[in-house]
This record gives sequence, structure tokens and C-alpha cells, in this order.
Amino acid sequence: MPSLKALKNRITSVKSTQKITKAMKMVAAAKLRRAQEAAEAARPYSERMAAVMASLASRVQVGPESPKLLAGTGKDQVHLLVVASSERGLAGGFNTNIVRLARKKLIELQGQGKTVKLLFVGKKARAPFMRTDKGLIVGTIDQTHIKTVAFSDAKAIADEITSRFEAGEFDVAHLFFSRFRSALVQEPTCLQIIPAALPALADSAPAGDAPAAVEYEPDEEAILTELLPRNLAVQVFRALLENAASEQGSRMTAMDNATRNAGEMIDKLTITYNRTRQAAITKELIEIISGAEAL
Repeated sequence: MPSLKALKNRITSVKSTQKITKAMKMVAAAKLRRAQEAAEAARPYSERMAAVMASLASRVQVGPESPKLLAGTGKDQVHLLVVASSERGLAGGFNTNIVRLARKKLIELQGQGKTVKLLFVGKKARAPFMRTDKGLIVGTIDQTHIKTVAFSDAKAIADEITSRFEAGEFDVAHLFFSRFRSALVQEPTCLQIIPAALPALADSAPAGDAPAAVEYEPDEEAILTELLPRNLAVQVFRALLENAASEQGSRMTAMDNATRNAGEMIDKLTITYNRTRQAAITKELIEIISGAEAL
């Protein structure tokens, strides 16, 4: 049985940990509100952008002359998996769930004989792949300097992906992130971003909207050439905002669980400490009484 001093030190240590986890929960809760508002505000814009792109794409015949971000390279042999995760840990299953979905897609593509490359946005998803698929990693985009996600950050990521595509490094790109549902639920998501996976026109129109007769000037392909890079940046921006909200929600939940678990451990250790102390006192009394009787 541990000594009284060891038990007391353990209780003190757990209490210190509990203070840290409680503080981290409060910080995450404060950040979650702002991150959630930003993610929810970005959704209508990104969905409307996708609807506009779908409307334009439905009017053109996709072929060799179409914008490459829409038509692709004509092949699907080389796939780039862009895995967006956090720069910091202690976020529950947030990073683990994204990595699990990306690995599932990696195994699926390799099973089909495809070549797979990995590009990471944030470092936490990199470590698991470093142990098993180090040769597939082509780069990591550092996000440690970013305090609040801005569109310029997403555009820089989109520009790097586009430059790699134009250099012929891959044929298809998939973006992995966590879609925010609530503080308790974050949904790992895979989105094909190159060639642009646009929603069906009927599905992309808001309920109650009647199809409008629209004439475009210049033509649809010229507009698509200009809008497709922006659409890519918008989708990356939305993914980063969803990730930011999901990370804080997952961290808040994890730290709340850790705080409660620490409290339960303190209660158990306190009971053990009291029992050990009582046993020591009883033993000392027995020794005193036995010594007195011996005299």
C-alpha cells in the first residue's frame, strides 16, 4: 500500500492537473463561440458559390478545352490527399477521426492500384502517417502563426494546391476536415476539390427557388476560368473554419471529461488516504496499549 506521503503527493498532483484542465475547458468554450459563429456564417456563402458553379458547369460541355480545375487531367491515377488538422493536441478525438478517414481513403485508393500523395495542413495528422507512409508525404503547411483563420490563409493553401496541380503532380485532390455539428459531434468529411465536385443543379438550388433564365457575358467557360480558383479557396476557407470550430468543441468536451475524471480520482485517493491514515493511527494505538499492558 502506498505511504501517506505518496498518497498526499498524488492528490496534490491530480488537483493541479484538474485546475489546468478546467482552465483549458473555459478557454476552449470562449473560443468555440467565435469559431462556431464564423463557421456558420461561411456556410451559406460556400453553398451558394457551389450552386453558382454547378449552374455554370451545367451549361458547358466538359472537354479538353474546359478549365482544368473543372475537367481535370483526363486521368485519375495520382491522388493528392490534403489532410487538415490542428497544430495543438489535447482535442479529444478531433485529429484521430480525421486521420482515420484519410487512412481509410488511402487504403481504398491503393487497393485500386492508384498512386497516393499526402499534403498536411497542420502538424497533428502528420505524425501517424510518418510511422507508416512517410514516403507518400509531399509537404506540410505550417499554421502555428495563425491565431484567427482568414481568407488569405485559405487562398495561400489553395494556391499551393493549384500550383502542384498545374505542375502535373496529381490528377485528383481530396480535402479532409471535420464538419462542425455541435460541441459534442464533429463529422469527419472528405471533399473532392480537384476536379471540382459540384452538386447536382436540382440539389444546389434553395427550396422554393424557381430556375431562372440567365445569360452570361462573357461566356460560361470564361467565367468558370475566373471563378474556379476562387471556389477552391472558398471551400478550403470553409474547411478551415469548420476545423477551428470542431477543434474547440472537441477540446472543450475532452477537458470537461478530464476535469470530472480528475475529481473522481481525487475522491478515491482521498478515501484511500483517510483509510491508510486511520489504519496507521489504529496500529500506533494498539502498540501503545500493548506496551502499557506489558509493563
